[in-house]
Amino acid sequence: MSPLDRLQIFHRVAELASFSQAALSLNLPKASASTAVQQLETQLGTRLLHRTTRRVQLTQDGQAFYERSKDVLADMDELQAMFQQQRATALTGRIRIDMSTGLARNVVIPRLPELLAAHPLLEVELSSTERRVDLVREGFDCVVRTGTVGDTSLITRPLGALRQLNCASPGYIQAFGMPQTLADLSAHRLIHFVGTLGSKSAGFEYSDETGAPRSITMAGAVTVNNAEAYTAACLAGLGIIQVPQVGESEHLRSGALVEVLPQYLAPPMPLNLVYANRRNLSQRVRVVMDWLATVIGQAQVGAA
Repeated sequence: MSPLDRLQIFHRVAELASFSQAALSLNLPKASASTAVQQLETQLGTRLLHRTTRRVQLTQDGQAFYERSKDVLADMDELQAMFQQQRATALTGRIRIDMSTGLARNVVIPRLPELLAAHPLLEVELSSTERRVDLVREGFDCVVRTGTVGDTSLITRPLGALRQLNCASPGYIQAFGMPQTLADLSAHRLIHFVGTLGSKSAGFEYSDETGAPRSITMAGAVTVNNAEAYTAACLAGLGIIQVPQVGESEHLRSGALVEVLPQYLAPPMPLNLVYANRRNLSQRVRVVMDWLATVIGQAQVGAA
């Protein structure tokens, strides 16, 4: 049995959480499936699966190996298909990407049918979260990140910068008035956004006349940690938010939100496509990253 065969058996066992079901699906004796995984564990020098009489579960090392080795199997599928005429121009295999909730909902997902129509054999796993995922350990091919990328082991491809807006709901403005100056903010409320609940809010951010970043501490009864809740709280009239323009264009057009203090905007948020320099990129990853850069770039132009 080849190393690739053992890897495929391990993946099937992990996905089905059962040696018996995995063996049945692969038309193998159960003993062969068990032996293959044992040989793989011996080769790697670590236990990949917890085995009990009732269930099979990935260990921590097994989960990490499972995520990373998905790419190996997908690359082998791509290599095996590269000389097949019917698949000569199509991307195959899985790609896992991560980005903020707002960017996924407003920019990428609406355009995703175009990508899948062009490459129907492609499988996209899209994670949308405000936390900083571990790109390598969690098996992501690439992530779209705002702000500075501190990990020098990762490759960063700049995608531009997201223009920020200050927004409030008409109901909030009716209750608290339209702020005209920074001094007016002492009588207003800010919806606080933090990456981790319990951490300190940055306050109301803006650039001074020299372009230097500044902030003002503001009152506010509500703190959130994801983009969907941030917008929802603003629509509910709970305070002012500072958000990328591309995420709120629809609400601004409909009048559900209005812009406030346009002369005092937070600095634009740098946007980067980030990926690991652990191996040569497959064709599907390169193509999808180029597609993401185009889609996000067009969205920024449209919102300008």
